[in-house]
Amino acid sequence: VSPARSASPLEEPPEQQPVVLSTHSLAALKVGTQQIIPKGLASEIKVTSKGGGQNAETSKRVLKVRSMVESPSLPLVTDAEEEAEGELDSPGSLRRGLRSTSYRRAVVSGVDFDSSLNFKKKNRMSQPILKAVVEDKEKFASLGRIKKKMLKGQGTFDGEENAVLYQNYKEKALDIDSDEESEPREQKSDEKVVFHYKPLRSTWSQLSVVKKNGLSEAISQEERKRQEAIFEVISSEHSYLLSLEILIRMFKNSRELSLTMTKTESHHLFSNITDVYEASKKFFTELEARHQNSIFIDDISDIVEKHSSAFDPYVKYCTNEVYQQRTLQKLLATNPAFKEALSRIEAHEDCRSLPMISFLILPMQRVTRLPLLMDTICQKTPKDSPKYENCKRALKEVSKLVRLCNEGARKMERTEMMYTINSQLEFKIKPFPLVSSSRWLVKRGELTAYVEEPGLFSKRTSKQQVYFFLFNDVLIITKKKSEESYNVTDYSLRDQLVVQQCDGEDLTSSPVKNTSTMLYSRQSSAAHLFRLAVLSNHAGERVELLLGTETQSDRARWITALGRDRDRQKTDRTTLTQVEITRTYTAKQSDELSLQVADVVLVYQKVTDGWYEGERLRDGERGWFPMECAKEITCRATLDKNMERMGRLLGLETNV
Repeated sequence: VSPARSASPLEEPPEQQPVVLSTHSLAALKVGTQQIIPKGLASEIKVTSKGGGQNAETSKRVLKVRSMVESPSLPLVTDAEEEAEGELDSPGSLRRGLRSTSYRRAVVSGVDFDSSLNFKKKNRMSQPILKAVVEDKEKFASLGRIKKKMLKGQGTFDGEENAVLYQNYKEKALDIDSDEESEPREQKSDEKVVFHYKPLRSTWSQLSVVKKNGLSEAISQEERKRQEAIFEVISSEHSYLLSLEILIRMFKNSRELSLTMTKTESHHLFSNITDVYEASKKFFTELEARHQNSIFIDDISDIVEKHSSAFDPYVKYCTNEVYQQRTLQKLLATNPAFKEALSRIEAHEDCRSLPMISFLILPMQRVTRLPLLMDTICQKTPKDSPKYENCKRALKEVSKLVRLCNEGARKMERTEMMYTINSQLEFKIKPFPLVSSSRWLVKRGELTAYVEEPGLFSKRTSKQQVYFFLFNDVLIITKKKSEESYNVTDYSLRDQLVVQQCDGEDLTSSPVKNTSTMLYSRQSSAAHLFRLAVLSNHAGERVELLLGTETQSDRARWITALGRDRDRQKTDRTTLTQVEITRTYTAKQSDELSLQVADVVLVYQKVTDGWYEGERLRDGERGWFPMECAKEITCRATLDKNMERMGRLLGLETNV
């Protein structure tokens, strides 16, 4: 960075400045006149020679700080600094007038400062002032022309070097239900405070053109939130598109990586990700065009509805998920060359220290976020407006897309699992035709069974290990021989099962007589008991079992799975506890629920050893997850709005 120039006579002495930028702080000045800044704050561009006494050559290159976020309390440049703008510094240095641009403004790319500076030169005698926009909404159309004149080809989403990748993107519009302003109120200046600016992704209210024209203050708070939600769809699609581009360029097209695996493995790993990228690119292109046409966007529902019906590549990609995960796990475990090549690529600066798996799962994550974003727009649109009906149709289409993706992924996973389990079972009794397109695994695992055995003088109780495979319509009872081999000892249709929790005081009435003392002596191995009555097994006989699990949550999960929770439909959802997910969780068993950060879940059961059973608000999926991944929602208004959202997404009767 070029040396700091001496203070201009037009500038106030440093000690009189109410705000001290980090570049002017005492700590920074001790370092010297030259300071180091992050490389990401500057981008190298060509500057076209202009008239009016400027001596810049056409081929000369400079570094220019770019920003789409402006601080209202700090002028972009002073008059004295503008005088120096006609002369270009040497290559490799920042322009003098932009040297003190804040990190917050410099890190988010978008607005062309040339246009902004030229505008100010014409009004050199006065500082830039935010102009209020007349509240007449019929004049909003003129704002699009204002923006075109200001940006001159420089788009909001240009300058991708500083853009946020979708893995680090958090949809702010999903949190705009509060009555707080989108930007924090300006704090009182303090001479002793040094302001450090951190990189921020811009919201609609922070766009330079919105601020310059005072548009955010000229519309109602609800309409501002609606504009934020619309802009969120566009900006998040841009972020997502950047991440897909990195996935294809750095991983899929990597010759080094492709040489370490077969074509089949590569296909299972990346599937049709190129088609997904092209579909997303077309979607974003239309969204961006509407954004460029007018900064105040009337609606995007027609674009969303149109492209949702053309998102077939997403269904195919999500259907391949089971092959993708298995292939990646296999390659990492058995292919050292693949693992080494992958590590080198992941360490590349373009990947920003993110693993390949975080890129591979993005299409699944993106498709599940679209309904929530569209629902937020729907929520902020007046119900008596035609735009509300348009938004509801778009919401219906994206919800249908999510359902198709979930069903595709689930069907492939279930079919694969069914064939695998069937090959591992050895029937010692009459065989059962297990493989069926309408059958899937609900839960599997080992339990302790307590049974009576005849003794020399009296019957005695012993315990045996049994392994259950519970499907949606049948229970297969086995004894485990190895990790991949099981002997089938019994089976029963699921509607012939009756399950009941068994507390310690009920042991004397258990179907296995005189077991109380023995069971209490074995508390450490299986302290949590329940009864299972098989009304008719494979031989048409009634069988009663006393079963034990190692943890309280295991017992609750088995009772829930075996009992099919017949009272589920009778539960009033408005009375349930709601939690927000604070940490991503990936299901490890068939009865668990995979969750993303910011998901909302309705809790049906709480187990004291740290597990919840809940229903995911965005799609109605139900399963178990750790309590440590969630925090309880206590705000009554938020609880009610979540139920309203669930009603829109799932078409439920919420009684709200």
